[in-house]
Amino acid sequence: MKVIVCVDDRMGTEFNRRPLSRDRELIRDLLLLAGRDPLWADTSLAPLFPDGLPDSVRFCSDPLTKAGPGEYVFVAGHPLAAFADRIEELILYRWNRLYPSDRRLDLDPSLWRQIQDVSFPGSSHARISRETYKRTEE
Repeated sequence: MKVIVCVDDRMGTEFNRRPLSRDRELIRDLLLLAGRDPLWADTSLAPLFPDGLPDSVRFCSDPLTKAGPGEYVFVAGHPLAAFADRIEELILYRWNRLYPSDRRLDLDPSLWRQIQDVSFPGSSHARISRETYKRTEE
């Protein structure tokens, strides 16, 4: 699976059970990235998405257990370490800022191989980065 997480500069993912991002352009980029491939997302993230989503977007409370190989999963605040052996790619959206957070990413992307770094203007930030990491073979 390809896991998508929004993080700040300290790898924070959530504050007070809310994701750190509500950026419309980020969601637009995420939907373009997934294309017609299945995109699983945590039910709590549904308000971030526009109406009229394709059938390939699926909301549930446990998207990390539902997604199959090659499928996209968008989460915030979920522990990922237990699923590390199933994660093919780790996609991080960054604001390049520090925010208050009470949950942090529990995987270290420096242990993965970065294969892409794309920046674009967001609706809430001048620049958002999308970094894609592939798992290194041991």
